[in-house]
Amino acid sequence: MKQLLLGILAMAAIVVASNILVQFLLFDGLLTWGAFTYPFAFLVTDVMNRVYGVKSARKVIFAGFVAGIVCSLIGTQITLQGEGYTYQAVALRVAVGSATAFLIAQLVDVFVFDRMRDGSWWKAPFTSSLIGSALDTAIFFTIAFSQSIHVFGETADMEVSWAWDAVPFLMVGHPVPLWISLAVADWGLKFALALIALVPFRLIVGRLSARMV
Repeated sequence: MKQLLLGILAMAAIVVASNILVQFLLFDGLLTWGAFTYPFAFLVTDVMNRVYGVKSARKVIFAGFVAGIVCSLIGTQITLQGEGYTYQAVALRVAVGSATAFLIAQLVDVFVFDRMRDGSWWKAPFTSSLIGSALDTAIFFTIAFSQSIHVFGETADMEVSWAWDAVPFLMVGHPVPLWISLAVADWGLKFALALIALVPFRLIVGRLSARMV
Protein backbone atom coordinates (compact mmCIF):
# COMPACT_ATOMS: atom_id res chain seq x y z
CA MET A 1 0.00 0.00 0.00
CA LYS A 2 2.86 2.40 0.83
CA GLN A 3 4.47 1.80 -2.56
CA LEU A 4 1.16 2.38 -4.34
CA LEU A 5 0.64 5.62 -2.43
CA LEU A 6 4.09 6.86 -3.42
CA GLY A 7 3.30 6.09 -7.06
CA ILE A 8 0.00 7.93 -6.84
CA LEU A 9 1.64 10.95 -5.22
CA ALA A 10 4.39 11.00 -7.86
CA MET A 11 1.86 10.83 -10.70
CA ALA A 12 -0.37 13.49 -9.14
CA ALA A 13 2.64 15.78 -8.61
CA ILE A 14 3.67 15.45 -12.27
CA VAL A 15 0.14 16.10 -13.53
CA VAL A 16 -0.39 19.13 -11.28
CA ALA A 17 3.05 20.57 -12.05
CA SER A 18 2.53 20.10 -15.79
CA ASN A 19 -0.86 21.85 -15.66
CA ILE A 20 0.80 24.84 -13.99
CA LEU A 21 3.96 24.91 -16.10
CA VAL A 22 2.03 24.66 -19.39
CA GLN A 23 1.24 28.36 -18.92
CA PHE A 24 4.91 29.28 -19.46
CA LEU A 25 6.03 29.32 -23.10
CA LEU A 26 9.41 28.50 -24.64
CA PHE A 27 10.95 28.78 -28.12
CA ASP A 28 8.44 31.34 -29.44
CA GLY A 29 5.56 29.30 -28.06
CA LEU A 30 6.47 25.98 -29.71
CA LEU A 31 6.87 24.35 -26.31
CA THR A 32 6.03 25.02 -22.69
CA TRP A 33 7.78 24.11 -19.46
CA GLY A 34 4.95 21.65 -18.88
CA ALA A 35 6.08 19.69 -21.92
CA PHE A 36 9.29 18.88 -20.04
CA THR A 37 7.56 17.49 -16.96
CA TYR A 38 4.51 15.71 -18.36
CA PRO A 39 6.38 12.88 -20.22
CA PHE A 40 7.72 11.63 -16.89
CA ALA A 41 4.20 10.40 -16.16
CA PHE A 42 5.13 7.49 -18.43
CA LEU A 43 8.20 6.85 -16.27
CA VAL A 44 6.01 6.57 -13.17
CA THR A 45 3.61 4.22 -14.94
CA ASP A 46 6.41 2.01 -16.27
CA VAL A 47 8.18 1.78 -12.90
CA MET A 48 4.94 0.78 -11.19
CA ASN A 49 4.23 -1.73 -13.95
CA ARG A 50 7.68 -3.32 -13.79
CA VAL A 51 7.95 -3.55 -10.01
CA TYR A 52 4.35 -3.92 -8.79
CA GLY A 53 2.42 -5.11 -11.85
CA VAL A 54 -0.36 -4.04 -14.19
CA LYS A 55 -3.07 -3.51 -11.57
CA SER A 56 -0.94 -1.12 -9.54
CA ALA A 57 0.07 0.80 -12.65
CA ARG A 58 -3.58 1.24 -13.65
CA LYS A 59 -4.51 2.50 -10.18
CA VAL A 60 -1.77 5.12 -10.43
CA ILE A 61 -3.04 6.13 -13.87
CA PHE A 62 -6.59 6.64 -12.65
CA ALA A 63 -5.27 8.74 -9.77
CA GLY A 64 -3.41 10.92 -12.27
CA PHE A 65 -6.54 11.10 -14.41
CA VAL A 66 -8.55 12.42 -11.47
CA ALA A 67 -5.82 14.94 -10.60
CA GLY A 68 -5.82 16.15 -14.21
CA ILE A 69 -9.60 16.60 -14.26
CA VAL A 70 -9.48 18.60 -11.02
CA CYS A 71 -6.77 20.85 -12.46
CA SER A 72 -8.75 21.35 -15.67
CA LEU A 73 -11.96 22.15 -13.79
CA ILE A 74 -10.12 24.75 -11.75
CA GLY A 75 -8.49 26.16 -14.89
CA THR A 76 -11.80 26.54 -16.72
CA GLN A 77 -13.04 28.74 -13.86
CA ILE A 78 -10.03 31.07 -13.90
CA THR A 79 -10.37 34.11 -16.16
CA LEU A 80 -7.22 35.79 -17.46
CA GLN A 81 -6.86 39.22 -19.01
CA GLY A 82 -5.46 39.64 -22.50
CA GLU A 83 -4.98 42.79 -24.58
CA GLY A 84 -8.52 44.07 -24.59
CA TYR A 85 -10.16 40.71 -23.95
CA THR A 86 -10.56 38.00 -21.33
CA TYR A 87 -10.16 34.25 -21.67
CA GLN A 88 -10.27 31.11 -19.57
CA ALA A 89 -6.97 29.71 -18.31
CA VAL A 90 -7.98 26.28 -19.68
CA ALA A 91 -10.22 26.12 -22.76
CA LEU A 92 -12.95 23.47 -22.82
CA ARG A 93 -11.43 21.63 -25.79
CA VAL A 94 -8.00 21.64 -24.15
CA ALA A 95 -9.45 20.21 -20.94
CA VAL A 96 -11.30 17.41 -22.74
CA GLY A 97 -8.34 16.65 -25.00
CA SER A 98 -5.93 16.53 -22.08
CA ALA A 99 -8.02 14.12 -20.01
CA THR A 100 -8.84 11.86 -22.96
CA ALA A 101 -5.27 11.72 -24.22
CA PHE A 102 -3.84 11.01 -20.77
CA LEU A 103 -6.17 8.12 -19.99
CA ILE A 104 -5.93 6.39 -23.37
CA ALA A 105 -2.18 6.88 -23.81
CA GLN A 106 -1.32 5.71 -20.30
CA LEU A 107 -3.51 2.60 -20.52
CA VAL A 108 -1.97 1.73 -23.89
CA ASP A 109 1.46 2.22 -22.33
CA VAL A 110 0.57 -0.34 -19.66
CA PHE A 111 -0.74 -2.78 -22.27
CA VAL A 112 2.35 -2.54 -24.49
CA PHE A 113 4.75 -2.70 -21.54
CA ASP A 114 3.06 -5.83 -20.19
CA ARG A 115 3.34 -7.57 -23.56
CA MET A 116 7.07 -6.80 -23.74
CA ARG A 117 8.10 -7.19 -20.09
CA ASP A 118 10.04 -10.41 -20.70
CA GLY A 119 12.39 -8.84 -23.26
CA SER A 120 15.53 -6.75 -22.69
CA TRP A 121 15.09 -4.37 -19.75
CA TRP A 122 14.94 -1.24 -21.92
CA LYS A 123 12.60 -2.44 -24.67
CA ALA A 124 9.37 -2.41 -22.67
CA PRO A 125 9.73 1.08 -21.14
CA PHE A 126 11.10 2.66 -24.31
CA THR A 127 8.59 1.13 -26.73
CA SER A 128 5.57 1.61 -24.48
CA SER A 129 6.53 5.21 -23.73
CA LEU A 130 7.15 5.92 -27.41
CA ILE A 131 3.78 4.51 -28.50
CA GLY A 132 1.96 6.03 -25.55
CA SER A 133 3.46 9.48 -26.07
CA ALA A 134 2.67 9.40 -29.81
CA LEU A 135 -0.95 8.57 -28.99
CA ASP A 136 -1.03 11.22 -26.30
CA THR A 137 0.18 13.90 -28.69
CA ALA A 138 -2.11 12.85 -31.56
CA ILE A 139 -5.24 12.60 -29.42
CA PHE A 140 -4.63 15.76 -27.41
CA PHE A 141 -3.79 18.10 -30.28
CA THR A 142 -6.55 16.73 -32.51
CA ILE A 143 -9.28 17.12 -29.89
CA ALA A 144 -7.94 20.38 -28.51
CA PHE A 145 -7.13 22.24 -31.72
CA SER A 146 -8.06 20.51 -34.99
CA GLN A 147 -10.48 22.45 -37.20
CA SER A 148 -12.06 19.14 -38.22
CA ILE A 149 -13.61 18.73 -34.75
CA HIS A 150 -16.97 20.52 -34.42
CA VAL A 151 -18.76 18.75 -31.56
CA PHE A 152 -17.90 21.34 -28.89
CA GLY A 153 -19.74 24.27 -30.41
CA GLU A 154 -18.73 27.61 -31.87
CA THR A 155 -17.79 29.23 -28.57
CA ALA A 156 -15.41 26.41 -27.65
CA ASP A 157 -13.91 26.48 -31.14
CA MET A 158 -13.26 30.20 -30.93
CA GLU A 159 -11.34 29.68 -27.69
CA VAL A 160 -8.71 27.74 -29.62
CA SER A 161 -8.96 29.48 -32.99
CA TRP A 162 -5.54 31.05 -32.45
CA ALA A 163 -4.05 27.61 -33.14
CA TRP A 164 -5.50 27.64 -36.67
CA ASP A 165 -3.31 30.50 -37.89
CA ALA A 166 -0.98 29.48 -40.71
CA VAL A 167 2.66 29.86 -39.68
CA PRO A 168 5.94 28.38 -41.00
CA PHE A 169 6.24 24.73 -39.97
CA LEU A 170 8.40 24.67 -36.81
CA MET A 171 9.06 28.33 -37.62
CA VAL A 172 11.19 27.48 -40.66
CA GLY A 173 9.14 25.43 -43.17
CA HIS A 174 6.07 25.95 -45.34
CA PRO A 175 3.01 27.49 -43.65
CA VAL A 176 0.77 25.04 -41.77
CA PRO A 177 -1.77 25.52 -38.96
CA LEU A 178 0.10 26.45 -35.81
CA TRP A 179 -1.22 23.44 -33.88
CA ILE A 180 0.54 21.08 -36.30
CA SER A 181 3.91 22.61 -35.42
CA LEU A 182 3.03 22.50 -31.74
CA ALA A 183 2.16 18.80 -32.00
CA VAL A 184 5.36 17.87 -33.82
CA ALA A 185 7.53 19.83 -31.39
CA ASP A 186 5.71 18.21 -28.47
CA TRP A 187 6.21 14.68 -29.76
CA GLY A 188 9.86 15.34 -30.60
CA LEU A 189 10.50 16.35 -27.01
CA LYS A 190 8.61 13.31 -25.70
CA PHE A 191 10.78 11.07 -27.89
CA ALA A 192 13.94 12.61 -26.46
CA LEU A 193 12.68 12.32 -22.89
CA ALA A 194 11.66 8.69 -23.45
CA LEU A 195 15.34 7.99 -24.12
CA ILE A 196 16.55 10.03 -21.15
CA ALA A 197 14.00 8.42 -18.83
CA LEU A 198 15.60 5.00 -19.37
CA VAL A 199 18.37 6.02 -16.95
CA PRO A 200 16.13 6.84 -13.95
CA PHE A 201 13.90 3.87 -14.88
CA ARG A 202 16.85 1.49 -14.56
CA LEU A 203 18.04 3.04 -11.31
CA ILE A 204 14.62 3.27 -9.63
CA VAL A 205 13.55 -0.23 -10.64
CA GLY A 206 16.85 -1.65 -9.42
CA ARG A 207 16.51 0.01 -6.02
CA LEU A 208 12.84 -0.90 -5.54
CA SER A 209 13.41 -4.49 -6.67
CA ALA A 210 16.31 -4.85 -4.23
CA ARG A 211 14.07 -3.79 -1.36
CA MET A 212 11.58 -6.49 -2.25
CA VAL A 213 14.15 -9.31 -2.08
